[in-house]
Amino acid sequence: MKEERKTSETDIKLALNLRGTGKYQFDTQIPFFEHMLSHVSKHGLIDLDLWLRGDIEIDCHHSVEDTAILLGASIHKQLGDKAGIRRYGHYTLTMDEVLTTVAVDLGGRYFYKYTGPELTGKFGIYDAELSLEFLQKLALNAKMNLHVVVHYGENRHHIHESIFKALGKALRMAIEIDPAAGGAIPSTKGVLE
Repeated sequence: MKEERKTSETDIKLALNLRGTGKYQFDTQIPFFEHMLSHVSKHGLIDLDLWLRGDIEIDCHHSVEDTAILLGASIHKQLGDKAGIRRYGHYTLTMDEVLTTVAVDLGGRYFYKYTGPELTGKFGIYDAELSLEFLQKLALNAKMNLHVVVHYGENRHHIHESIFKALGKALRMAIEIDPAAGGAIPSTKGVLE
């Protein structure tokens, strides 16, 4: 499924396949962002093709934020009525000295919470706090609950990488078709928005 978003600040083209094999291709001009997205794709078995141009001469904020908006909306759209999916996903991931848990609910309501060390500094042109902006806007536009807990860790790169890898794993679990569900919508209400 191909989606586009164009504003005065960004121009984005996105192809997403939630039932993929973890293939990805990026052209964003933000190397660290590509590195993080590659973990979501690879560990979520989500195929992701992203072309992005933004006002990075100012900073990367609009580019990262608008990508999260489009990606979240695309996830929500592809899931449709969510019949048969597991809906919930969680993963606790260790990466060297870091331990991170990510939990999601694709039930159609938004909530986002990050608990962990302050994310500061830069990775090339990427401001570390943009990861939190990305997660918040992804959750908002995918209409999901997203809880991210970095239990402990020291290395800034490892902390970021653990978050995005665990996000991929949690999403993979949540979007997976549950063979025992018989195609039912995973809610006692009988509908998920």
